[in-house]
Amino acid sequence: MKFEDYFESDDLLDALWDMHFDDMTPIQEAAIPHIMDGKDLLACAQTGTGKTAAYLLPVIDMICSGEYPQDRVNCIIMAPTRELAQQIDRQMQGFSYYLPISSLPIYGGTDGHTYEQQRKGLKMGADVVIATPGRLIAHLQMGSVDLSDVSFFVLDEADRMLDMGFYEDIMSIAKHLPKARQTLLFSATMPPKIQQLAKSILHAPAEIKLSVSKPADKIEQLAYICYDGQKDNLLKHVILDGDFSRVIVFVSSKLKVKELARKLKLGSLKVGEMHSDLEQNVREDVMLKFKAGHINVLVATDIVARGIDVDDIQLVVNYDVPREGEDYVHRVGRTARADRDGKAVTLVNENDIRRFRQIERLLGYEVKKGELPADLGEAPDPKPAGKNSGNRPGNRPGNRPSGKKRKPSGTAKSAEGKKVGNNANNLNKAENAKSGNNGSRRRHRHKKAGGAGGANVSEATLKREPR
Repeated sequence: MKFEDYFESDDLLDALWDMHFDDMTPIQEAAIPHIMDGKDLLACAQTGTGKTAAYLLPVIDMICSGEYPQDRVNCIIMAPTRELAQQIDRQMQGFSYYLPISSLPIYGGTDGHTYEQQRKGLKMGADVVIATPGRLIAHLQMGSVDLSDVSFFVLDEADRMLDMGFYEDIMSIAKHLPKARQTLLFSATMPPKIQQLAKSILHAPAEIKLSVSKPADKIEQLAYICYDGQKDNLLKHVILDGDFSRVIVFVSSKLKVKELARKLKLGSLKVGEMHSDLEQNVREDVMLKFKAGHINVLVATDIVARGIDVDDIQLVVNYDVPREGEDYVHRVGRTARADRDGKAVTLVNENDIRRFRQIERLLGYEVKKGELPADLGEAPDPKPAGKNSGNRPGNRPGNRPSGKKRKPSGTAKSAEGKKVGNNANNLNKAENAKSGNNGSRRRHRHKKAGGAGGANVSEATLKREPR
């Protein structure tokens, strides 16, 4: 189904055309009719399938065509991290580029001046508020925002929010909302705690479940069984042999991010790093350079496993095997987005073989195994840790005796969603909407006085236009 078969607004269709949105994805085709019918929704679909557009487009269309107050908050969208909130805000501004609808992102980590701008924006009202739970709770406690007229309550990446401990915050926010609202819950996985949350805040919801916990079909998956001492050279081989220009390498901790990035910078690769120790302005600068191609390889913790708006990532490498199968799905889901092809490679040391087999059981199939390049030496025997004996090629002298397990590396768990801040002034509203736009490609003629400029409301202007 095409978007023009469902939406009649020329302004919305123009924005979709400019952003190269044409055919609906399965989750969009399944979710949009339920949302437009006013039903609560519990939707589960893998990452990279277009969940954000599945709820933003009908909400935008209904707010613009209905009688909703212009000086109140009409929609709350909850996101677990500031990175995901930024991504949602960019898409929101792209979709609404030609429409008189306002949006305001609420997340933290900056200064008091930004907090004051957020407070003023909330006081004036915004059609759509995109917020992390911690910052929205802070504004509620300070009396900065009135949620009594909210018509739409959206939870994006709900499973991630619960993993980060936001259940109580979500329930606290829900108490400030009117009972006569439409609630939409989107999640990449459907564990029991999500079902518990759904029972608490949804009313007679429609349910959609598409390919739960499975990577997209267009992702070519490959795994190498190797020793830790072989990983660095194997990683360089994988990146350089495929001539990839945009790569994300996931590791298990902030310390390992720093160490691996330093090693890769010694070669010809242009490397950046991303982890929770970096200040927000540094993170934003790294992501801008990554998108612009000034950085080819981004070494990161799971902080970027969700919520980064980069569609043309060609390769994802799990330098360390993720601790949970769902984390594997989210990591590899960074590639093969927007109907592109992609590749995901996992480096599995002898201690992680059993864990990777558990991931394969979750996937329902065995991931293809690659052979190590001859100059890297022999690979471990592909059986669980503790069964190997003798010296391990590629490792330094003095390895632990055979059968003695090495402690698994800890997973960096960021509480980014609870650090709050706002950098809406730095977001370019036309970044997505004006991509590829020129007069010869416009399918509709706009007759609005003043044109498209100023149709959306940013934190910088805080100016509401009549609908």
